[in-house]
Formats: sequence, C-alpha cells, structure tokens
Amino acid sequence: MKIVSAKELGKDKIRKLLVKPPFDEVQLNPKIREANRKIFGADLTAAEVAVRIVEDVRRHGDEAVIKYTKLIDGTDFSPEDFQVSEEEFAEAEKNADPAIVASLQRAAHNVRSYHEEQKANSWLTYREKGSILGQSLIPLDRAGIYVPGGTAAYPSSVLMNAVPAAVAGVGEIIMMVPPKNGKINPYVLLAAKIAGVSKVYKIGGAQAIAAMAYGTATIPRVDKITGPGNIFVTLAKKAVYGHCDIDMLAGPSEILIVADETADPAYTAADMLSQAEHDTLASSILITTSAKLAHEVEALLEEQLKGLPRENIARASIENNGLIVIADDIMEALEYANISAPEHMELLTKQPFELLPYVRHAGAVFLGAYSPEPLGDYFAGPNHVLPTGGTARFYSVLNVETFMKRTSIISYTKDALHDVEADIIRLAEAEGLHAHANAVRLRSKERKD
Repeated sequence: MKIVSAKELGKDKIRKLLVKPPFDEVQLNPKIREANRKIFGADLTAAEVAVRIVEDVRRHGDEAVIKYTKLIDGTDFSPEDFQVSEEEFAEAEKNADPAIVASLQRAAHNVRSYHEEQKANSWLTYREKGSILGQSLIPLDRAGIYVPGGTAAYPSSVLMNAVPAAVAGVGEIIMMVPPKNGKINPYVLLAAKIAGVSKVYKIGGAQAIAAMAYGTATIPRVDKITGPGNIFVTLAKKAVYGHCDIDMLAGPSEILIVADETADPAYTAADMLSQAEHDTLASSILITTSAKLAHEVEALLEEQLKGLPRENIARASIENNGLIVIADDIMEALEYANISAPEHMELLTKQPFELLPYVRHAGAVFLGAYSPEPLGDYFAGPNHVLPTGGTARFYSVLNVETFMKRTSIISYTKDALHDVEADIIRLAEAEGLHAHANAVRLRSKERKD
C-alpha cells in the first residue's frame, strides 16, 4: 500500500497514478497462461483467446460450447444438459436457508421499486397544421445476462441485471452462469426465479457470450448482453458488439474514498477491503486531507486483513493496486477523484451533500459514514452494475433504459409538409441527394395539380 503526498509528488504524477490502463492490457497470470497454452497450443493474449473462442462458437455452435465448458470449467455436458431443469430449481429451494431467501426477496423488492421510478414514457406532441412528432419506448425482445461464478457466487448480480430487464418489459430473459462441479449455487438459481429470469444455462466464459450473441441449436440469440465477468468475458463482449448490443466493458472492481479528518479510520479501511476481496486486480483508493487518517487506515488495513476468508486475494489487491493520497484540501481531493472516475465513490466527510455537486465522474456515490458501498451492492435498490476503469466519464449505471430502445415517430399532413418542402429540397440538393429531394418534390407537384 502506497501513501503519497500530492504536495510532495506533484499533481501530474498523482494524475498518472489515478488513471487506469486499458482493461485489455491486463497481463494474465502464469497459471492462466499455461492453461491457455495447453488449450490453444500458443501463448495468446487475453484478447486473442476471447476472439478464438467467440469465432469457434460462431462457426460450430453447441459443439464449441461443449468443448470449452469441458476444457475451462471441467464440466462435460451435452446440449440437453445446458439448461437448468425444474428439478434443479426444486433442489436449490430445498437446500437454501429460508432466512437468506427472505433477504433476497427484500433486496429484490428494493431493486424493483427503485427501477420502477426510472421508467420513461412514450410520447406524442401535436405541432402546426396537424403534424405529429413523438417517441416510442420499446422493450427488447430478448436479453441475455451474464452472472460470474468462478471464485464466488453472486445472487445479487442476478437481481441487478434481471430486475431492470423485467421492469422494462423484456419479452424473454436468459441467464448464463459458469458451473462449479456441474452445478450452480442455489441462491443464484433462486435469485433468478425471484427476478423473473426465463431460462438459466450452466455455461460461463467467452463461450457463453458468443452463444448468446450468435445463438446455437439450443441457445437463443439475444438482442443485448449485460453483466460483468472476467477479462475473457469482457473481451468476448467487445468482440460480439454489433451482432448484438452490450451494456459496457466492465473491468475489475474499484472503490475510491474521499475523506476528511472526521472520517472513521476503521470504517474507511473496512470499505477499502470490501472491494479488495473481489479480485487481485481490484482497486481501493483513499484520497484524504488528513495525514493522520492516512496512516491510521494503513495500519487498520493490515489488522483487518488478518483472518479474512479471502485474505490472499484482498492482500494482493491492496499491495498491488491500493493507494492513499494526501491532498492539500477537499476540493483538490475531489479533483483527483473525478480524474479517477471510479466505479464506487464514497464521501466520508463532515458535510458530504455539500460536495455532491462537484462529483462529475462516478458510477455510484455513497454519502456519509452509514452508507457503505455494500449497501449499494446488495440492498438499497440502485444498480450495482457500474462503469469501471475510468469509463464513468461516459458510461452510465445499468438501468431500465438499458433494456429499451427509442423509436422516433413522425407524421405530417399535406399542408404541414408544404410549409417545409422548400427547405428539405434545398438541403437534400446541397448534399447531392437528388432522389431525396424528388421524394418531396413529387408530393409538392401532386398538391399543385
């Protein structure tokens, strides 16, 4: 964990520390590289691996899906085994802790209520001489959601992807989850049922993304793919974009905390570790105006790391990607926070709402000591599928409109068209598109006749 002073290091160097490298430049660890060499017979980059799998599934469908599910996940399936059966749902319900299921249901209620508020309406407006302009909001026919399942199970991600799709009115929601020993975590399955998922498939990785994008004999093609995954999943989404839509290119988890001298160091350290335990590539940053807080948090991180079930992952994340910056004042701290454009931003300050107008780039903002990041991950209602890697500068949080498309509506009467025909003809001919001009001119001629 580095502690750096903005005054000593200088703004330019601080900015460089805060700007993330492109997600597709992440170096694969030796274990994964060796596995890739065995599968592909070459030392490929993550992007090359993703493209090879995507193209193989595109050409060979279920056969390729079976091949990579066996090679990567160690599960030997036939196409008939892909989809989770009613018996598997029943078994999940039987084995689940009722208290956890009840918490999932309450969380789903909060997520649904929040996203209901986001629903936009189709509209029509009446203009001069009977002309009508408007916009129609139409839900997608079929959406595919991806839920990670490699190092941990994420029923919360099921809710965050599927509930907004259901609120939008998507016709069919299919879900892909990598199997573990041929099975899916029971709470992931029950979350799918609670959220309104139509079908669940025991497929993960780049092969799951390709199957949804192109369709196979057993897996339907979708209009849009949402949900986070590992580097291969993200790069597969990038590769299939254009054949279907995607939500975003999500990278490792991030938290950035802006804190003053009033922040509780124990809370601050705990919140940094809440993201560090996700992944060794996760990023936890504290920007504070208090040198005292900076050093207290550094000590508490070491103390709180001990005994965590995922200590090795969290420790690697903190040591490699953790950072504490001591800023001169709170406005400088916010300036650096906006440069980072983090997935999650916490404001642990005396008056957090006074600072909110200065937050320009963040996936989600958490205000005050009693709004920790896990509140957003699991229960409050806002979505936790958020832009990462600095893409909060231009990407939005997953929302209801993610699963809808806007269609323009135009209706002019004869008199209304006559009033504007000269402008249309003039502009079309200026662009050299005389057939465009003629389409209007013919109607003008008809009116005069």
